[in-house]
Amino acid sequence: MRKPDPLLQPFRLCNLTLRNRIFSSAHAPSYAEEGHPKNRYRLYHEEKAKGGVALTMIGGSTNIAPDSPSVFGQLYAGDDSIIPWFRHLTDGVKSHGSAVMCQITHMGRRTGWDGADWLPVIGPSPVREQAHRSIPKEMEQSDIDRVVASFAQAARRCVEGGFDGIEILCHSHLLGQFLSPHTNKRNDDYGGSLENRTRMALEVLDAVRAQVGRDIVLGMRVTGDELIPDGLTAAECVEIAQRLSSTGHVDFLNTLAGAPYDDLGLAGWVPPMGYGQPVKLTVAQQIRNAVEIPVFYAGGINDLATARHAISEGMVDMVAMTRAQIADPHMVNKIVGGDEDRIRPCVGLGYCVDRVNQGKDAVCGHNAATGREAVLRHTPAKAENAKTVVVVGGGAAGLEAARVSAHAGHKVHLYEASDKLGGQLLLASKGTVRRQIAGVLEWLVDEVNWLAVDVRLGTFAEREDILQHEPDLVIIATGGWPDQIDCEGGEHALSSWDVLSGNAVTSGEVLIWDEIGAHSGAVITDFLTGVAGKVWLTTQDHTCLQELGVTTRPVVMKSLYAKGVAFKTDVKLKRIEREGNRLRVTLANVLTAQEAAQTVDHVVVENGSRPFDDVYEDLRPLSKNAGLVDQTAMQMGKAAFPSSNNDGGFALARVGDCISSRNLHAAIYDANRLIQGWRE
Repeated sequence: MRKPDPLLQPFRLCNLTLRNRIFSSAHAPSYAEEGHPKNRYRLYHEEKAKGGVALTMIGGSTNIAPDSPSVFGQLYAGDDSIIPWFRHLTDGVKSHGSAVMCQITHMGRRTGWDGADWLPVIGPSPVREQAHRSIPKEMEQSDIDRVVASFAQAARRCVEGGFDGIEILCHSHLLGQFLSPHTNKRNDDYGGSLENRTRMALEVLDAVRAQVGRDIVLGMRVTGDELIPDGLTAAECVEIAQRLSSTGHVDFLNTLAGAPYDDLGLAGWVPPMGYGQPVKLTVAQQIRNAVEIPVFYAGGINDLATARHAISEGMVDMVAMTRAQIADPHMVNKIVGGDEDRIRPCVGLGYCVDRVNQGKDAVCGHNAATGREAVLRHTPAKAENAKTVVVVGGGAAGLEAARVSAHAGHKVHLYEASDKLGGQLLLASKGTVRRQIAGVLEWLVDEVNWLAVDVRLGTFAEREDILQHEPDLVIIATGGWPDQIDCEGGEHALSSWDVLSGNAVTSGEVLIWDEIGAHSGAVITDFLTGVAGKVWLTTQDHTCLQELGVTTRPVVMKSLYAKGVAFKTDVKLKRIEREGNRLRVTLANVLTAQEAAQTVDHVVVENGSRPFDDVYEDLRPLSKNAGLVDQTAMQMGKAAFPSSNNDGGFALARVGDCISSRNLHAAIYDANRLIQGWRE
């Protein structure tokens, strides 16, 4: 007899019965509007509830006081205006069978002073944090008393907002800054000994429990080991957990490891691909063995095998799979329904968290519907009348267009000129640091095959090939070609595509000219460290790989430094000259114009792509819409093909890089919203 799935077993938490062992931990998707969780925020969490999650925690780093201002789009629970929005959200989530909690915090030094009300940031000691670059004011007793009271009032608002529970964020934020010897240098009753450093957290617990009573579930998110030389050790974290649980106020502890005081530390919390072994379940297990209350874990679990192991071995009671549900909020229902193989995987692209830390909203690198639930469905609706769709190009954009079209019930023909599906995804998965991106391609191909799309490889589709199907819609997803560089002697350079595809072999000393500063530059550099003798990465930007976010960049740069890559910034590629069987490269400083030359064996250029859209131009005169797309309608999730040619036989559109050189998410989003908005 097959054993029950440990992840699907219910769990009793005080007065709550959680329907399984998977939860979404508190995070800030930067969907807040005026500090409130309005419709976009609500629909995002409702989708997870529809998808079967047991518990969703909202309000990652919900601020409780004006001297804890938002730096990445958090909620603000420092006044009563948030309560109606809380109530609207909790009603919505609970209507789909999930429990819902809110996290509250004071960020201490982990924010900025030069925004919002321009109040000084505060902390236990004036120790600067590299990540947020603030030097905090050392808190006086009046500050401590005020913050304790603010926690209690924010908790009251959560109760009035209808939440099942509250999580107090302790690690790395203000309360954690008091706990850690790395940040607490005080010599009064709040510093020195572990007993003193725990004092403020205990005062907050007392005040919050007194305010909310016993009916509300109350937890704390704590670290199990800061993993830095002068930080909290695993043994100290166990003792802190015991001190917190012994109060009788705490119903669960939510654990993780690390300290996000710099970019690499943050990457350890929300690990991108290439990080190594990010899951540190042993720290949670140590705490679980030391306390009598449930222990949760929130630290980089994206795969079901690890999650099942954590629960079945009794290491923790609940596992967070937060980014996994950003990739596929219906993950739990797919497990229940026997469709586990069809779960869209989180491969650690890091796009969601990196965008938030760049001041943008969180979107999944390869799920366009996440955060856009008001206009896009995660499972495309069936069309009233099945149509014929022809997709030209089997890269990310073309595969997504074919997938969504087939989901809607249309007959889909997909043409790909090469003998493999994947397009630029095949190149992006080269090397080591970013190779997990291959998981995106594997899932798209599996879905297209499962949905019985008619795939025709090795076919350079021309007008007659397409018209033979009498299509209702033609999607051109032919991508682009590597863009040339505007440089004297540029013909001597290789494109990154030449190298990654194997069409060009490099060895010896290689200079990479990266015009883009994105992951493509990281991939070619990483790849060349395995085949070349010495690699230089050069750019005219003020830093290499400037477009990468705060979690992905340090992981990539750490790897490249370890492999001996040399970096040159603020330089422009001026000339490439043949010098025997080598190349003389002249670089000019973009600020001073001073030139310097070096001799290498190869120059490899990453300069994005130019659209390859010949077949699109051939088809435009025959289409109903002359290839035009109504951008306003597309933004609203509606029909996007204005009719301008009464003699045309089909709608026509381009998606992805055959419009302009962008990224994976743009390609996926183009395809998804065009197909979902198409109604004929």
